[in-house]
Amino acid sequence: MHIEPGILNAAKVLYANVAAVGALAAFSPRLFTRPDNLVKTLLAAVFFSVFMEIFHLPVGASELHFVGASAVYFIFGFIPTLFGFAIGLLLQGLLFEPQDLVHLGVNSLSLMLPLVAAHGLLGRHFFADGERRRIRWAEVVKFDALYYSGVVAMVGFWLAFGEEPTPLYNWALFAVSYLPLVLCEPLFTCLVVRTLKPHADKLLISRFTCVKTLAVA
Repeated sequence: MHIEPGILNAAKVLYANVAAVGALAAFSPRLFTRPDNLVKTLLAAVFFSVFMEIFHLPVGASELHFVGASAVYFIFGFIPTLFGFAIGLLLQGLLFEPQDLVHLGVNSLSLMLPLVAAHGLLGRHFFADGERRRIRWAEVVKFDALYYSGVVAMVGFWLAFGEEPTPLYNWALFAVSYLPLVLCEPLFTCLVVRTLKPHADKLLISRFTCVKTLAVA
């Protein structure tokens, strides 16, 4: 989901940076409602960065990553994951891939905007008071399918505004490469949530994760 340096001109990168900052600013009041959210955000950023470094493979017009999006989302919640993506990309750029800092805003939007959509359409029902959806593989697949469709669409959006045209088959190859991830990542997510659920009342897990509020099938 990375957009390589040189694809977008400086003006478009600047617009993306402004949009990314604006998106984070819009949700920042919810970040500071509870001090625990700051810890959750840092944990989400660290786990996301680790997942990104564990597996990344150039495919077509971009890169295939094990993002761990649904795992981070269900464990730490929407707001910490949203900010964790941006902070995680910053950490990755500072520690491993300095060239990616040029497109920090671009790549952040590619992850954040699909998360906002996936949370609003599907994810929030897992955290809602009263009747909650249970964490099942099929339910997480729906969430991941919606989320990664958004990521693929965002990459296509950036490529469409690139300085040089990108062959459609390169983007299509990148899009298809995420299909195994959509099927496999939910297994990992369900395994992690079910492993943590019996310990949900322990202080650290109760305070710094959302596992206690989730209903597990």
